[in-house]
Amino acid sequence: MRATKRLGKQTLHITGDVKMIGYASVAGKKEEEGPLANTFDILMNDGYWGEDSWEKAEQKMQKQAIIKAVAKSNKAITDMNIIFAGDLLNQCIGSSYGIRDLDVPFYGLYGACSTMAESLSLGAMAIDGGFAENVVCGTSSHFCSAERQFRLPLEYGGQRTFTAQWTVTGSGMAVLSNEGTGPYITHITTGKIVDKGIKDVSNMGAAMAPAAVDTILTHFSDTGRKPSDYDLIVTGDLGSLGHDVVCDLLFEEGFALNDNYTDCGIMIFDAKKQDVHAGGSGCGCSAVVLCGYILSEMARGFLNRVLFVGTGALMSPTSTLQGESIPSVAHAVVISNTKE
Repeated sequence: MRATKRLGKQTLHITGDVKMIGYASVAGKKEEEGPLANTFDILMNDGYWGEDSWEKAEQKMQKQAIIKAVAKSNKAITDMNIIFAGDLLNQCIGSSYGIRDLDVPFYGLYGACSTMAESLSLGAMAIDGGFAENVVCGTSSHFCSAERQFRLPLEYGGQRTFTAQWTVTGSGMAVLSNEGTGPYITHITTGKIVDKGIKDVSNMGAAMAPAAVDTILTHFSDTGRKPSDYDLIVTGDLGSLGHDVVCDLLFEEGFALNDNYTDCGIMIFDAKKQDVHAGGSGCGCSAVVLCGYILSEMARGFLNRVLFVGTGALMSPTSTLQGESIPSVAHAVVISNTKE
């Protein structure tokens, strides 16, 4: 049987009703000091948030974000058929430990900073395929737990390069359903692994930008669309350096991105007032920007069609120590106030 929902090489057209009926975000202290503070549902008072480790705080973030998103959807946790979630920690313990007592079937995901887009893609396919009616999609990251795993102990106080990004402490969760009200997920463009040989783990924006460009170009080719067809094109999270690389590479391909393109790593912090160097990063960055600012703006009618492109660097501490380059991926999700 021919796959009738496929467009071109890598894009899926979600033809059924897949709506984002509830969403919620949890954010940390530094994120509260940024320009999007009033869009977050829950704010943490410190990095531990009443727990005895950063990892347990991250687990709590995911659980509380899920509970809040489900409550806002006017559903019950018992109505959820599947949770699609992941994080940056080894074996995704932020997710598996965080939701272990919710008694909902679970798919653990690892797409690094692309995990929010990955979870939305799989959740939308599950509903559109008739395999679920209500699913939860989301992810998290925590500055301290990520630093401990991927870089150096915070106590070391190492100097950060100006290309480095600040891992966001936050969790974003969205409830997808085939009923209710909310914006639709209408298209998904699944990314390929792109590796340009970059090995500098303090320059994630440059490593991931080519993957974002590859997916965006494929999306335009598969759908016949162009940048001006979107109110907002947002990547996450390339930071300021990766953002500029995307603009340059797409311009070489004949696509000029204007004011409707930005990056979640730029949006979440105030670069002039907060010491974040190239901007924000981490799974939680694009998740809280989407489940805070972007979906709120769509609900208000200020944004009507958004191309959300999650970008992830798929290396590990082991591969970095072994001198491997950084393979990256980007997944694109179209969110629209109108069914397409």
